Amino acid sequence: QVQLVESGGGLVQPGGSLRLSCLASGSRISTGIMSWWRETPGKERERVAFIASTGSADYTYTVKGRFTISRNYTMNAVYLQMNNLEPEDTAVYYCKAGIYQNGNWAGHYWGPGTPVTVSS
Repeated sequence: QVQLVESGGGLVQPGGSLRLSCLASGSRISTGIMSWWRETPGKERERVAFIASTGSADYTYTVKGRFTISRNYTMNAVYLQMNNLEPEDTAVYYCKAGIYQNGNWAGHYWGPGTPVTVSS
């Protein structure tokens, strides 16, 4: 059974930093594109950043220069370093990953989310 679990969310003051982590687990899995999304009440879930298996990455324009996505291929993990946080970054953050199992495409999986609150 494939599972994604996020961690690292919490309460931080404006201008502060947080580092989110997401670990994918399961028997004989590997990961393709991994990404971070966020959702606030009344808004559609938006993609914040993604990183391909090649290591190339991209970000939504509102976080460029403040957030950095990275990954650990061995651990099937993806991270989001968030600096200079703003109240508008408050959301539940979700990890999404393309999963291969035994070398076969197994689909996209989501984590349960981790809340981030930016407030003084």
